[in-house]
Amino acid sequence: MSQHSDHDLLFLLHDVARMLRVEADRRASAHGVTRAQWALLSRLARNPGLSQKEIADLLEVEPISVARLVDRLAASGLIERRADAADRRIWRLHLLPAAEPVLQDLAVLKGALAAEIGAGVPDDVRDAMLSGLNQMKTNLLNMLEVPPGTIKEVA
Repeated sequence: MSQHSDHDLLFLLHDVARMLRVEADRRASAHGVTRAQWALLSRLARNPGLSQKEIADLLEVEPISVARLVDRLAASGLIERRADAADRRIWRLHLLPAAEPVLQDLAVLKGALAAEIGAGVPDDVRDAMLSGLNQMKTNLLNMLEVPPGTIKEVA
């Protein structure tokens, strides 16, 4: 890939990610949640009992931001905090039954959004994009393991 097309790829990835966030925000708000709340609910659906700190790490936000999200979701009756059995300073987060229909609606929303974004993209191209993006993610994860200030070449 030429240096020019590498540059275009990075800008395109950034633009697509930004537009996806804007559209996901718009659609999530129609269901009464924010994209951040959606992300938190989805993480808890896959991993019940995460701590607020673990959620903050997964969402790449400050713990205080998660505390605010948790406060709102708890007030809405979607999640609850439970004290950790081994360490009472830690709160474990769990979905409540009221979260299930919200998560089902959001799954439909996610599927529709993915279908609309991918409209007109042939399956083989989509598969190649997925493969390429997964490799880029692996490369970035490897780079993030390198101490700051050093450069690691990616083959």
